[in-house]
Amino acid sequence: MPQNKRGKLVVVTGPAGVGKSTILRSVMETTGSRFSVSVTTRAPRPAERNHRDYHFIDEPTFQGMRDHGELLEWAKVFDHYYGTPAAPICEAIDAGQTVILDIDLQGARQVRVKCPQAMFVLILPPDHETLVARLTGRGTENEEQLKIRLAKAQQEMEAAQASGLYNHQIVNDDLHRAVRELVEIVTQGAPQQ
Repeated sequence: MPQNKRGKLVVVTGPAGVGKSTILRSVMETTGSRFSVSVTTRAPRPAERNHRDYHFIDEPTFQGMRDHGELLEWAKVFDHYYGTPAAPICEAIDAGQTVILDIDLQGARQVRVKCPQAMFVLILPPDHETLVARLTGRGTENEEQLKIRLAKAQQEMEAAQASGLYNHQIVNDDLHRAVRELVEIVTQGAPQQ
């Protein structure tokens, strides 16, 4: 009797404004992979929908999930909590699906400890000016918030590159090429368990 093929976990990290959401939408449409919807205590942005972009929850609910070991990873970023519920990911991988996580370096380090077989992909902007233009164009932060976000993005990119954690790096200077590169990574054979 043939053995069921396990799915795999692909962890994607990159600063805000690098184009992760756009790339990931195309990759999921092309590959049929599943996106892991994180939980967060922050309020939704205007275009975001509950249960599609995030599960928007209150802080006591988040802390209960964290304290009961229900999160694969979690972090506090800009005064809000973010985390990845573990059960849906484990179920999908056991069912042979590929699951994509969009998380920061801090979360990726936690996932590496719990799931060392995962693939880790870092998406980078072509340069600092492009990142500034993309973040400014979103119009979701005031000038002070933008300055803080850019400083954090720079620190995180440098730390991620120095971490040795990422199997792959993609520079998003051409959207179609970046999507093709991530599709190739996602469709590589699942690790054997």
